[in-house]
Amino acid sequence: MGSLRSTTTFDRGERPLPRADLALYGIYEISKILCGPGSLYEVLSSTLHVLHSFLDMAHGVIAVLDSAGEPETVVSASLDPEGARRYFDALPEKVVGQIVVTEMPVVVENVTTDPAFAECDRGLWGEGKNVAFIGVPIRDRNRVVGALAIDRPWLNPADMRTDEDVRFLKMAANLIGQTVRLHRLVMRDRERMLEDQRRLEKERESLAAQVRRPGSSPIVGESEALRAVLEKVQLVARSSSPVLLRGESGTGKELFAAALHEGSPRRSGPFIKLNCAALPESVLESELFGHEKGAFTGALAQRKGRFELADNGTLFLDEIGEISGSFQAKLLRVLQEGEFERVGGTRTLKVNVRMVSATNRNLEEAVAKGNFRADLYYRLSVVPIFLPPLRERRGDIPLLAQEFLRRFNADNKTTLSFAAGALAVLQQCYFPGNVRELENCVRRTATLSRGQTISDHDFACRNDGCLSAVLWRSTPAPVAAPPSVAAPAPSGCGPQEACPSASTCRVPRADARSEYDELLEAMEKSGWVQAKAARMLNLTPRQIGYALRKNGIPIKKF
Repeated sequence: MGSLRSTTTFDRGERPLPRADLALYGIYEISKILCGPGSLYEVLSSTLHVLHSFLDMAHGVIAVLDSAGEPETVVSASLDPEGARRYFDALPEKVVGQIVVTEMPVVVENVTTDPAFAECDRGLWGEGKNVAFIGVPIRDRNRVVGALAIDRPWLNPADMRTDEDVRFLKMAANLIGQTVRLHRLVMRDRERMLEDQRRLEKERESLAAQVRRPGSSPIVGESEALRAVLEKVQLVARSSSPVLLRGESGTGKELFAAALHEGSPRRSGPFIKLNCAALPESVLESELFGHEKGAFTGALAQRKGRFELADNGTLFLDEIGEISGSFQAKLLRVLQEGEFERVGGTRTLKVNVRMVSATNRNLEEAVAKGNFRADLYYRLSVVPIFLPPLRERRGDIPLLAQEFLRRFNADNKTTLSFAAGALAVLQQCYFPGNVRELENCVRRTATLSRGQTISDHDFACRNDGCLSAVLWRSTPAPVAAPPSVAAPAPSGCGPQEACPSASTCRVPRADARSEYDELLEAMEKSGWVQAKAARMLNLTPRQIGYALRKNGIPIKKF
């Protein structure tokens, strides 16, 4: 009895193929199956059917192992799934272990006389039969991820040609190993995408419940400035016009974007958000537009972008002023035509998305300098909404502080409260970081509090520990508000006075020099070496680089 069936032909009536050509043809047929569509179970089952047609075998199983070495998927062409698992479990542990550990084929000429199979159920192969067994490892790069095993009854030992079968099965196992790896990568990517989708949906539902539930809106405050913005948000939400949220960092742009979505007819659609400054341009393009399988290294499956996910909903792009000039042109087309192509794709996709973007930069100045496209600016800023800084809504500071302390108590299972004088201290502070800095101040003070009541002496500014004035020397200039809105004079943080924007304010201080002049003087004295100027001003090189860009001071190169 031969090993590879030499009677197999391409077409009926042709002469039998030589064994080498027959093996090559078998591998070709197997590769077509493994590269085709279908689940892992389906392609492995079809592969075993091909092996049955090319080998004189009775049973054949493919077992895919998990990370712990346990059988994860067991497939057979002649047995049902339960029978295939019983067959594999009945194989001697020593034999399976030898295949997996040594990563070498195992050949047993007769399982009925081999000591390793002495305790096996002979009913697997039939009483009184001579049965040969061949098992080969299935590898994924440098590790074994499974085993391929077959058995074959025989009458005459001279007819056994196991070397040919082992070579054939090893080639098939190598192809199976690559297929297992690709299927696992696709499943992992699919699970990650589903998890991201579930997380986004959960965030949207949670935010929607907060906004719709009376008295539990995430936007806290009762000041006139805040009420004016909320009224405008409610008015603008009824349309699908693009909105540009303007304001200093920490004023809660994401919350207002969510309020626009929840107050719009698109509230039942998705609310998708993305911070443009957090990603490089190549990744940003894939995140927004999606990519096709094989578009770049690591693109193992097709992926939808944020525009596609936000179809019939709202897309919120934060820090829109940070995107590069080349990416501005790509974004402009989507806003104009409502269509785009995935990275690496040719099919044009159309979407219906309400665009809400946000920035703390002065886009008008960026347009004037040529750093931001004017046509994109007009597309984004159809309806600009200026968010008031915290210094213009000081009456909201006690409400915000109480809310932040409530959240701290809920997170840490504490019962802290403010003393009467504590809230008065907070209302005197300038908070250049706005609501975000206020929350940070409340959480820091609550964390270091020794009692159950936070007093005015617990705050860092009352203990010469407030670093706000130092930190905010290099903050960007606040976004210009409409001419009708006049910012009040800043109050101090504790006993000291603070400039509204320390890094860009050119009003002379007590030493008759502005921060702008001080920065320029330091750069000139240091020969325009940023590291040296940073040491002179007691700043880090990163801080001084940021301050130079925000002040619009060009770097002189010699």
